[in-house]
Amino acid sequence: MTDLEYDVMDELYFVTPFNQLRSTLELEEQELRNILQSLLQKNWIKCYVDHTEEILPHEVDFTHHYQEYFYLATKEGLLAHNGR
Repeated sequence: MTDLEYDVMDELYFVTPFNQLRSTLELEEQELRNILQSLLQKNWIKCYVDHTEEILPHEVDFTHHYQEYFYLATKEGLLAHNGR
């Protein structure tokens, strides 16, 4: 886990929208997108339509909707984050 992945995971103990992550972490949009995509590929995060509705993994259209999604760390992601 990179330092930036660690910082992003640190913010995902609760469902968090993309723009809030970007603002809190003070990252450029593309940089945050790349980190989230990496975390998603590792199954360390899940995507949500809003604060309560999870998107099934096969329905996630990250390329086109990453800015609209909310994000949450998975159990696997939390274990990786806390084990660092």
